Amino acid sequence: MAAAISSEKIDLVIYGPHKPIVDNGFSDQFVLHKFETRGDLDRLNPAVAEKVRGIAVTYNSVRGDKAMLAQFPKLEIVSSFGVGYDHIDAAYAAEHNIVVANTPDVLTEEVADIALGLLIATLREFVKADRYLRSGLWTTQQFPLSVGSLRDRKVGMVGMGRIGQAIGRRLEACRVPVVYHSRHPAEGVSYKHYPDLIEMAKAVDTLVLIVPGGASTANMINAEVMKALGPRGVIINVARGSVIDEQALIAALKSGTILSAGLDVFANEPTVPDELKAMQNVVLLPHIGSASVVTRNAMDQLVVDNLKTWFAGKPPLTPVAETPAKGR
Repeated sequence: MAAAISSEKIDLVIYGPHKPIVDNGFSDQFVLHKFETRGDLDRLNPAVAEKVRGIAVTYNSVRGDKAMLAQFPKLEIVSSFGVGYDHIDAAYAAEHNIVVANTPDVLTEEVADIALGLLIATLREFVKADRYLRSGLWTTQQFPLSVGSLRDRKVGMVGMGRIGQAIGRRLEACRVPVVYHSRHPAEGVSYKHYPDLIEMAKAVDTLVLIVPGGASTANMINAEVMKALGPRGVIINVARGSVIDEQALIAALKSGTILSAGLDVFANEPTVPDELKAMQNVVLLPHIGSASVVTRNAMDQLVVDNLKTWFAGKPPLTPVAETPAKGR
């Protein structure tokens, strides 16, 4: 465990894209070693690696896997950007008494906004309508009525954590019925809980995905789920691309097994299948769930604050469940 800050210098690695709030967020009590890519990090002097006690991971495009973490024998804490932390080997960290912190809460409302906006844009065909107007077609004919509407929908949330509950509040305000699937019922949530995903898919016509990535959720939205959802079905994904079987989704959209989809995340970002890009019944966003200046600044600041709090002898502000931050 780290002691309170003294005159001793504390070596930190900043790993990932440069961000001014992170780069400039530490006093001269800290010695910063900055690396944008894994190739840069591999050139780290072993003598420096021996001294590193903390790592700031500035984006989920860089991975804190076992091999990376094992380079630092004195590592105490990894402070990672984003609420999802499937890019960090939290199991290895827990085994080696390394705390992992993420940046929840500060992005909750922003991502919930995107989820609702993406749902409405998908149902009411906003992108298609914008293109229609710009093409000049509106001067000669009316835009066709949208097949989809929020007015006759029942939404099944896949996941009911902080962001899921924030999305649920927005849907309630829109007078849209909400139910949810998760491994266990969420405390303090009154929506109907479905322990079985297929049964929920049969009972609703819209799925909104907001679960963590990783092996436990990989391809959980598969062909069977899409068939259960049915031909009025709409899927909105603001979770991780890995949660959906992407090829099964393409097949379901082509065949009419489901109606449409709105996607903010993809299996192999930033590469998006050409088949999806060619479709008119999908809305595609470049992973912008939390991508506003105000929210990204708050996330960057929390990356810094978790490290500074730890090295002041206190628990980090937002440790993840798997790693040991209690009893400081």
